[in-house]
Amino acid sequence: MDITSAATATASAAPSTAAPSTGSQAPSPLSLVLVVASDREGRFAPVITDWFRSRLDEREDFTVTVVDLAEIDLPTSLSHNPSPAVRSELAKVTPVLEAADAFVVVTPEYNHSFPASLKNLIDRHYTEWQAKPVGFVSYGGISGGLRAVEQLRQVFAEVHAVTVRDSVSFHSAWGLFDEDGRHKDPAGAEAAAKVLLDQLGWWGRALKDAKTIRPYGA
Repeated sequence: MDITSAATATASAAPSTAAPSTGSQAPSPLSLVLVVASDREGRFAPVITDWFRSRLDEREDFTVTVVDLAEIDLPTSLSHNPSPAVRSELAKVTPVLEAADAFVVVTPEYNHSFPASLKNLIDRHYTEWQAKPVGFVSYGGISGGLRAVEQLRQVFAEVHAVTVRDSVSFHSAWGLFDEDGRHKDPAGAEAAAKVLLDQLGWWGRALKDAKTIRPYGA
C-alpha cells in the first residue's frame, strides 16, 4: 500500500496593524486523509488526485495523507474475526483513518454510484469516521460524479460523519486535462476547491474542538 504523507508548516499569526502583536500562533494544521476510491484498471483517478494535491500544497491548514484503495487488498466478505492477512491490510489503513481530523474522498461514478472498494473501506470502519467532516472531489461523464456523491452523503451520515455542502466535480473529466495532467481552464475548479477546503477546515476545527470538551456520544 502506498500511503504518502506531506507535512505543511504551521504559520505564525501575522501581527495586526491596528494593535500590538500578541505573539500567538495559528492553530496546528488539521490531519487530512485523502481517500482515492477507484481501483479500476486504467483509472483516471491519479490525474484528479494529483490536481487536488496541488491545491492542498498551497495551504498551511492541513497535513495530508493519501490512502489509495488500489494499493489495499481487502476482500469484500466482512467478518468479525478477519484472517491474519486481512488484519495485516487493515493495520495499514485503520490507524490512518483513526488519526484523521477530516477526509476528502476522490471518487468516480460507476453506473450512477461509487466504487465497491470505497464501500468496503467504509463498512470495515465505524468510530474512525464519527464526528469528522468529509468532502468530495468527483469525476465522470455528464454528471461529473455528483450522483455518486449524493449516495455517499447518505452512507457517511449513517456512520456519524459530517459531509460538507460544497464539492468539486469534473464533468466529462477526460477532456479537461492535457496530456501532462494540467487542467486546461482551472479557474472554476480552483475556486470550487478553495470553498470545499475552507468549509472542511471550519468543520474540522469545530468538531475537533468540541470533542476536546465532550467526547462524541457522551
